Amino acid sequence: MTETAAPPDRGTHTGEPDHRAVVERSLRGFTGAGYDKGRPLLVQAAWFAVLHLVFVKWWFPARWRPAVLRAFGARIGRRVLIRHGVRVHWPWRLHIDDDVWIGEGAWLLNLQQISIGSNVCVSQGALLCTGSHQRRSPTFEFDNGPIRLEPGAWIAARAVVLRGVTVGRGAVVGASVVARRDIGPGEVITSGAAA
Repeated sequence: MTETAAPPDRGTHTGEPDHRAVVERSLRGFTGAGYDKGRPLLVQAAWFAVLHLVFVKWWFPARWRPAVLRAFGARIGRRVLIRHGVRVHWPWRLHIDDDVWIGEGAWLLNLQQISIGSNVCVSQGALLCTGSHQRRSPTFEFDNGPIRLEPGAWIAARAVVLRGVTVGRGAVVGASVVARRDIGPGEVITSGAAA
């Protein structure tokens, strides 16, 4: 790993020099080592065609979206409402229990498994992102992890849940909040709180 010392930062708010190491990136060397997409290229291509040509469209009936996801390997419960504009990266890495709502424009970026318990609401424009990168890797290799939303959780509008996070039973990730750590049962994280 190639790291060089950063020059002192004279503009910090504390007035102290900043001596963090800087990683010299070489994205050309990225390998994606250890990441398996889970299905052959033909299935991936078929899903992307269905996703972009039909699934996300406003005119495609909401009642058909769970069936389409099931056809591509998702496990979807009963009475699941998926609005238009919802993007699912890999359906075969998605498990949704009964009575779940997913609002317009939500993005389930599930390079790893996303599990959504019953009676969960994922509101408009929310992002569930299981992907990340190793920040100290010069080639920026993957650092992915699953996401779990326990029963009764609410991910509010434009909130973000990052890889490896579990949102506990009945917990709330408030509008536009980024959940970087596990959220305990019944816990409410709002814009004024560190998540």
